[in-house]
Amino acid sequence: MSEAGLRAHAVSVRYGRHLVLDRVDLHVAPGETVGLRGPSGSGKSTLARVLALLHTPDVGRVSVDGVPVTGSRHRVPVAVRTRVAILFQSPRAATDPRLSLADIVAEPLRATGVPESSARTRARELADLVGLTPDLLTRRPHAVSDGQLQRACLARALAHEPRYLLCDEATAMLDASTQAHVAQVVGEHQRRTGAGVLVVSHDDALLARLASRVVDLAATVPA
Repeated sequence: MSEAGLRAHAVSVRYGRHLVLDRVDLHVAPGETVGLRGPSGSGKSTLARVLALLHTPDVGRVSVDGVPVTGSRHRVPVAVRTRVAILFQSPRAATDPRLSLADIVAEPLRATGVPESSARTRARELADLVGLTPDLLTRRPHAVSDGQLQRACLARALAHEPRYLLCDEATAMLDASTQAHVAQVVGEHQRRTGAGVLVVSHDDALLARLASRVVDLAATVPA
């Protein structure tokens, strides 16, 4: 397979006896913004985690630019897993409360063996990109707002300049100005790199504004 794109191929996921995803296909092409919607329980976040290579499907598989992926997380080669990044809805659930914002941003760089001096420099560049001032970088999550922490999570997601960026209700908990800034930074990343973007949201107006096409998971909810 040589076709570019991030793909879920007939993916099924169970949690115990509960079938969350049933033979779902999804494709995000480079440069494309795809919307993903569906009612609660339709498996939107689970599909996002599968595509982010954080969860191995029970059936089916994921491919990244034609490369089939087996396993998840650190079992996926660095060259493949760094092509995909995800931004979650809750920044507090997605960060270690013991880390400073600077360390949160630098986390994926250190995890892939980037030298410490280079990781620190890159983290400062990313923090500036998302609008975090230097005084915020020494603070831990409890000492910053949800919006500031989500900016740090966005900077972390962009650390390896991902080819595919997945946004799972990423602006739902933010005020309007921070929502707009996050959307602007994601859009600039996409224009500069040609990244594919998946936007998971309940907000039809947001999806209509951002996505070139929308996939509805409602039809895949098991009866």
